Formats: sequence, structure tokens, C-alpha cells
Amino acid sequence: MKEETEYVDSIINDIKWLGADFGDRLFFTADYFDRMYELALQLIKDGKAYVDDLCAEEIREYRGTLTEPGQESPYRNRSIEENLDLFVRMKNGEFPDGARVLRAKIDMASPNINMRDPVIYRILHASHHRAGDKWCIYPMYDFAHPLEDAFESITHSLCSIEFADHNELYEWFLDNIDYSGPGIEGRPKQIEFARLNITNTVMSKRKLRRLVEEGVVEGWDDPRMPTIAGLRRRGYSPQAIQNFCERIGVARSDSTVDMAFLEHCVREDLNEHAERLMAVLRPLKITLENYPEGQVEWLPIENNPENPAAGERQVPFSRELYIEQADFMEDPPRKFYRLAPGREMRLKGAYIIKCERVVKDEAGNIVELICTYDPESKSGMPGANRKVKATAHWVSAAHAVKITARLYDHLFLTANPDDAPEGQDFMANLNPDSLEVLTECMAEPSIASAKPGDRFQFLRQGYFHVDPVDSKDGEIVVNRIVGLRDTWKK
Repeated sequence: MKEETEYVDSIINDIKWLGADFGDRLFFTADYFDRMYELALQLIKDGKAYVDDLCAEEIREYRGTLTEPGQESPYRNRSIEENLDLFVRMKNGEFPDGARVLRAKIDMASPNINMRDPVIYRILHASHHRAGDKWCIYPMYDFAHPLEDAFESITHSLCSIEFADHNELYEWFLDNIDYSGPGIEGRPKQIEFARLNITNTVMSKRKLRRLVEEGVVEGWDDPRMPTIAGLRRRGYSPQAIQNFCERIGVARSDSTVDMAFLEHCVREDLNEHAERLMAVLRPLKITLENYPEGQVEWLPIENNPENPAAGERQVPFSRELYIEQADFMEDPPRKFYRLAPGREMRLKGAYIIKCERVVKDEAGNIVELICTYDPESKSGMPGANRKVKATAHWVSAAHAVKITARLYDHLFLTANPDDAPEGQDFMANLNPDSLEVLTECMAEPSIASAKPGDRFQFLRQGYFHVDPVDSKDGEIVVNRIVGLRDTWKK
């Protein structure tokens, strides 16, 4: 019951986060259990439903196949009085789970298997997240769906395409049940559309549940999951998801959308709205030997070049800094234009620096660069536009805030995870490197005021989101939403 309540609350919160306002239209199937029970009794009285003692396996055997008709249950022709008595006793809890079911009496020879006397009530002695312990029989989806739509005056009930074969049953219930009542207007109609498929992931609830239950991901809100909860925690914005859905549209034929297009929509939105920060994910320390010890300059850097109204922030610059390890190579190949021994590189919004010496530890690993800076090259100064071939981000070591960064990649290696080697399933295509955790990242001090849920662009790194779950007690954990490189072919 607790788990069911969490699922329900999660759905409500996710839909609200996407921008929907339920207003006075938040309904639950359990609100109609009494009415549905009375209508089931009416079906029995009309000779259109019966209590069956066959077990689930026997019902499947009697149902037949796509090419062979089904067989009638030996209990199909019970009298109306006996069916009413048994159904009331089912409701009163006299029978164990699975002992009996209520089935609609339709046509066991129908070419549509869904019409071969479908089960419409089952016994389940379990607490309900909304109804509590009032009921021990529960309506099946195919019975509850059209009735709930009718009670709520739904005009078009949208379902994914796999429910197309259920449409005939949907109409049968509406034809054979008097659902009229105060406030009920018109008759609902089921409309089917193709499910959304996205490359490099799975959308099936059964497959997603397996990922959760087998510990491949941390939960339904794992940022690698294509659930709304997962996308939300990763840092996708509601507007980006809405734009994506509007652009791909709705169709009846199945198709698969490239993950790159979803990421393009996310980038497009964040590029406009996310403020910029500097963060060094894999730090390499540099010391400017000719920069005055103890001196700190506060340099103005724009918050978002796409939005001048976002203004500027002041970033500290000092003698000891961090740059990315990837921005230095001791023995660079051709076309590597960043820092190397004897080579210059500009620091974003600051000065041009030159690598003078390399400091290594006993194992030969580079642990520090001794550099010099050109005091005449400060960004914005007259004559400071001396050309160098590369510009890098940086963080002042004395002012840096240590953060943890989680870098996410596709959950599956192949565009179609089901395209697995013979004898294996979609799990064979899991990406073992779908998550990399960096715990020694350094960010500029303005990130200290970031709140869970804030989004930033880390210069040259990508878009990041302050994790709303794990960022607590002064620790900042960020999730990479998407990288900066846009691979979508427009």
C-alpha cells in the first residue's frame, strides 16, 4: 500500500511539474468502486456476466488462439441467482485470492481474443492506497476504463496503440451498461496513438522495472531513466520536454526518435536560460610565479552571453589556480593548441599565461605547472587582444568550492536495445560506462549559493543540475544534463 501511494504521488507531482493543473479534475478509479460494483451486479442480472471457478491458467487454456476459437467454461451457464449469490460472497470475502472471478459473457468464438469472456472482477485481499480495506474484489482495467471515462464525461480517451484491440470491448461495455447519471454527458470514445520510442533506452514499464529491481539503476528517478522523475532529477526542464513533444507530434504508426533530438531540445532551452559558471572537473594545479603572493583580483565575467540582461558576476583570480588536466599536454601532437611547455594560453576573462616548468611526483605523474602571466593581457584592457590559439576556463584555488559531478551517458550501447545477440535480451546491451562520478571537482565560489534544482552551464563542459536528493549538509552534487556538443542533424 505504501508503494502504491508513492507511485500515485509521484505521478501527480510529475504531471504538475510538467505544467498541468488538475484543478477540480483529479479523479481516482477507487472513487467509483461502489458504482462499478452495482453495474457489475446489473450485468449479472441481465445475463451478461457470470462467476467462473476456473483458475487463471485454465482460463488461458480455454481462451483458444488467434486461429482457433475458445471453449466455453463449464460454469458459463450458471443461473443468474447463483451468479448473484457468488458475486456477493466474493465481495464479502468468503473466498481466497484467485478462487473465482467475474467474467463478461460475450463470445468465446470471437476473432478478437479480448472479447472471449474477459475477466472483469478478481479477488484480491489487499489494502488499497485509497479505499483501504473496504474491498477484496477489484475491477479489471478493461471494465473500469470505459466506465470511468463515462462518469467523468471524457470525450476522447487517449491510449497507446497496443490498446487498439481492446476498443471493441470498450464499446461493448458502453453498449451494455447503463452508466447514465447526474452530470454525465455524452459518450466517450477511445483514440489510439503510437507509443513514443527513443534510441538508446527502453520505454517499456516491464523493462524499466527490471532495471530497478536488478539494481542496474538506483531507482525510478535515476537520472539515466527515461521516466519523468528521472528526466526531472537529471535536470531536464519542463519547457524542453514540452517543446520536444510538440515537435515530434502524435501519430498512429510506431517510430523511434533519436535521443540526439531530445538532447537538442534540452540544449536549446538551457542555452537561453542557464547561467554560466566555471568548474574544473579534473583539476590540475598551476602556480603563477610572477603573480604577487596574497593578491586577489575580482574579474567581471558575463552570466549568459545569450542574455545580456543576465548581467555579470565577479570571479576571483589569484596566484594559484586550477585548470583542466585535458588543457595541458607535455608532448602535444599537431593541432593541440592549448597549454604545453613554453606555450601560451588565455584564461577566460583574465590573462594570458605561459607554461614554464612541469612538476611531477615520484611516480612521474604531473601534479603542478609553474607558469607566468602577462600583466598587459588582462581581458578588457587596451592592447589585451594579443592573439593566442586557445582559451580555457579556470578556478582560483584559494576560493574554489569542492563539488561532486556525475557524468551520465546513454544507458544502452545500441540505438535499439532489443537488438541483442541470439539467446540474450536487452540487458546484454547495457552501457557499463553510463555513469562516471568525479569527487574532486573544483568550482568558482558563486556555486556555494546554488540551491537543489538550479541549472548551470559549466563553461566548455556542458549543462549541469544541482541534484535535489543528494545535495545536502553543505555538499553540492551536480548531474550533467547534456554536454555542449549538439549531434542532432537539423
